Amino acid sequence: MATPDPALRLAGVTKNYGTKAVLTGVGLSVPRGSVVGLLGKNGAGKTTLLKCALGLVRPDAGTVLLLGEPAASLSADAKGRIGYVPQEISLYRWMRVRQMLDYTAAFYPRWNDALVEQLLREWEVDPTDRIGKMSVGTRQKLAIIVALAHEPDFLILDEPAASLDPAARREFLKAVLAIAAEGHRTIVFSTHITSDLERVADRVAILRSGVIAYDGELDALKDSVKRLHVTAANPLPQGFDVRGAVWVRVEGNEALVSVREASPQLLDEIRTLHGASVEVEDLNLEDIFVEVQHAGHR
Repeated sequence: MATPDPALRLAGVTKNYGTKAVLTGVGLSVPRGSVVGLLGKNGAGKTTLLKCALGLVRPDAGTVLLLGEPAASLSADAKGRIGYVPQEISLYRWMRVRQMLDYTAAFYPRWNDALVEQLLREWEVDPTDRIGKMSVGTRQKLAIIVALAHEPDFLILDEPAASLDPAARREFLKAVLAIAAEGHRTIVFSTHITSDLERVADRVAILRSGVIAYDGELDALKDSVKRLHVTAANPLPQGFDVRGAVWVRVEGNEALVSVREASPQLLDEIRTLHGASVEVEDLNLEDIFVEVQHAGHR
């Protein structure tokens, strides 16, 4: 059976703002039906990448295909199948919630009124409130209701719960993605908070220094990157290195080494070459993210 085309594909995408290079040859493939967390430091270029993916920003070089169409010239049908919540929410502040929902619904042939009413109730958004007087967090909830109401096939969320406190963010993000995933939709959400990503994503893309440093299954990433505790009988050389290492720290006869593949052969190699014992430690996603950032400076 042929593999379906990805919901989103970026190839060689470059974007500069003046003399500042934000994206430098980004390649990314998002399979249909996946939940992908886009992870990166603040200012890493996640928002720019998502805007290029949506055709809101034109890259200086490279190609972007969204739902099989060039992102810069999406058809009306494709646009109607996309939901987007930007990091900076821009809503009609002079309208009341109900007015805005009714106005927005008129643009979409597919609009789930029952879902809208459910979310207004569960997320405690008063339909009679004037949008300009609502808190930032409540406006963020309203923006996500609007993005979900037409049941998009592809949903992009840029820091979707940044305005909520940690406990509320955790529960809210879980609820949003559970609703979105019910329709077997493709979801991409950006964050710099690894705990958010680890709870809900099945894939992860790590943006570092303008390129995608990792693009693949979350479980595969966690299985592959390990931290080794190396203890030798004699002091280790300052040039101590290990095949596949992304980060190394040496202190006397001990070393901490993060590696992409901690194979039995690699562990035997370290023991034999350095007369050392080796302990293997599993890492959570936050630890792995830090190690991948370090790798860019090796």
